[in-house]
Amino acid sequence: MTNNVRHIRFCVQLGFTLLVCAFLIVPVLLSMLAGVTENFFVGLSSGLTLRWVAQVWEMYQPTIWRSIFIALACLAVTAVVGVPLAYMLARYRGGRSRLARAIEELLMMPVAVPGLATALALIMAYGQLRGFRSSVAFILVGHVLFTLPFMVRPVLAVMQSSQLAQLEEAAASLGAGMMRRFFGIVIPNVASGILAGALMVVTLSIGEFNITWMLHTPLTMTLPVGLADAYASMRLEIGSAYTLIFFFMIIPLLIGMQWATQATRKRVRGCCKIKFRGC
Repeated sequence: MTNNVRHIRFCVQLGFTLLVCAFLIVPVLLSMLAGVTENFFVGLSSGLTLRWVAQVWEMYQPTIWRSIFIALACLAVTAVVGVPLAYMLARYRGGRSRLARAIEELLMMPVAVPGLATALALIMAYGQLRGFRSSVAFILVGHVLFTLPFMVRPVLAVMQSSQLAQLEEAAASLGAGMMRRFFGIVIPNVASGILAGALMVVTLSIGEFNITWMLHTPLTMTLPVGLADAYASMRLEIGSAYTLIFFFMIIPLLIGMQWATQATRKRVRGCCKIKFRGC
């Protein structure tokens, strides 16, 4: 009787899981199919074609490369700023520094505040700087503000769960300076957190729409804004082909960075010993 109940429960759970997956995946598949169909409203009987993809690439190629550039620049800035910031918060978070707690709360403000409000605040503060306002750097500032918490949080979590304090003390006792401890002890031990943060920063930057829509100009349009423009002003097949290109950009990136994160975690687990003999 117990086995029958377990079997029924398993079947119900499996059915519910498959139903949720279908609810999420079927619209994506239909959108991708529309991008390679001659006429989506007629269906597959109209034939398959890649001319919509070619047309999107011809019309919106600059927005795709611009989005990649902004995402990589955003990753570089958040890594340079976020990792030392997480290190500072990890060292002074234990109730001794009100400044550390205040900084940690302020980091979450761009996430809690709607993206349109953040973009409006940037326009009010720096909109009079016309050269800056019409440049890609203006969008980059908005993306950095939005994605910085997603770099700091994973790195901070790894720092708090590891024995960095003891490792640093041992390295200092062997004569390692602060910079050598940071790059020789801290960075290798939090590499998994950095890669996890990098995954979120790049994907969020490429797909960010709300902030970008407010900050962009016709010459600084990015991939999500171009996607919205394609759906709003052209036929469905063009917008779906744009979505297809977006998926082909994001999915390999997600798989590759997840693989790198898992590989780094395995390597770090076996390499937590201090290598400062002879410093």
